[in-house]
Amino acid sequence: MSEQIFSYSEATLENIVGRMLSLAKDGGATAAEADVSESCGQNVSVRLGEVETIEFNRDKGVSLTVYIGQKKGHASTSDFSDRALADTVAAALNIARYTAEDDCAGLADQALLFDHANDRELELYQPWSLPVERAIDIARECEDAARAVDARISNSEGGSVSSHVTRHSYGNSSGFVASQTTSRHSLSAAVVASGGDSMQRDYWYSSARHPEDLLSAAEVGRVAGERTVRRLDGRRVKTGQYPVLFEAPVAGSLLSHLVQAVSGGSLYRKSSFLLDSLGTQVASPLLNVHEDPFLVRGLASGCYDEEGVATRERELVKDGVLQGYFLGSYSARKLGMQSTGHAGGSHNLLVRPTATGGLQALLRQMGNGLLITELMGHGINMVTGDYSRGASGFWVENGVIAYPVEEFTIAGNLREMLQHIVAIGDDIDRRGSRYMGSVLLEKMMVAGEA
Repeated sequence: MSEQIFSYSEATLENIVGRMLSLAKDGGATAAEADVSESCGQNVSVRLGEVETIEFNRDKGVSLTVYIGQKKGHASTSDFSDRALADTVAAALNIARYTAEDDCAGLADQALLFDHANDRELELYQPWSLPVERAIDIARECEDAARAVDARISNSEGGSVSSHVTRHSYGNSSGFVASQTTSRHSLSAAVVASGGDSMQRDYWYSSARHPEDLLSAAEVGRVAGERTVRRLDGRRVKTGQYPVLFEAPVAGSLLSHLVQAVSGGSLYRKSSFLLDSLGTQVASPLLNVHEDPFLVRGLASGCYDEEGVATRERELVKDGVLQGYFLGSYSARKLGMQSTGHAGGSHNLLVRPTATGGLQALLRQMGNGLLITELMGHGINMVTGDYSRGASGFWVENGVIAYPVEEFTIAGNLREMLQHIVAIGDDIDRRGSRYMGSVLLEKMMVAGEA
């Protein structure tokens, strides 16, 4: 992407926000909030050494929510012209006039809004000057490295490089206005290996705010190739109960289920297996989760949430005891509580390891059991916590990977699974917002062959 990335400055976006709020007030709104954004991106992919796609995107949009008393209306547009902005405000006001009152609707409490005096430099905007020709070379290097791992790699889904930046401004009629510019870049490769009657696919990727924090193209490709080849000649596993070790890239899904269960929407709708769980033991005493919205270059970092509420560091889970929920203003009011600064979701979650030595140490601790490297399907009931998903991975004997296994299902209940954590590794996956190592569970039911 060129150096002149954005068409609009932060000041221009904030000016649009101000105009929208002013028009809403003049139209009869008792309160309003608006956000304006512009995003730009580039995606390049190659397959079998040839360029497959070169994509550029540039998007912009304005979104307005108005309140007439406790009535709410919402409208949006991608047109920044004066006429379009006025029409959008009129549409939102018209909707609000005909909606039912909701005593939980409204802006975030003013006392909770972010104070700019507490602003921090989180280094969230790290643009990548990446000409298309260079992006093609990187994608090709990534794929070539994967294909070179083993002669059994017979096909490829390609190598890809992406770079995206976003500028966003938010303001409300309480007087709050703020802007943020962010970046996100990634590399990936996926290949196919064949051996005898077996054919397997796997992939790897790297994602970061700053291009310097990405793994090299050669490393991403090598890992993708190695992960693919090691899956060849998979066997079936006997049905039974076994210790199960979730590899770090899939272990984060357990934390995601916990977050969903203690988020406002699930709680006030009573669609969570962890209702009324604040201050109770929801997991093994080994589980400690720290939330840090201020992690430099973190993919879920920010000083305020989507409503302008200030974020804060906290212990989410301490020794297995739940310390807090994830609430925006609306869900907090439904529950008779205060917003926790989570309109838009959780921030960076850091899980404290309990074991050193990486994955190998956990394999030795497990002895015999299953290493899970991929999960399939969505057999999860968040109301009851019942859990059943297809999986693939490796059978482990005496702490050593013995052979790949496939076509089996693991089943249990999330409440029990969280309680049955016996170790958490220090092989932390840092590519997203869940900083978690591999997780060893005492046992799970495995359905394979009879």
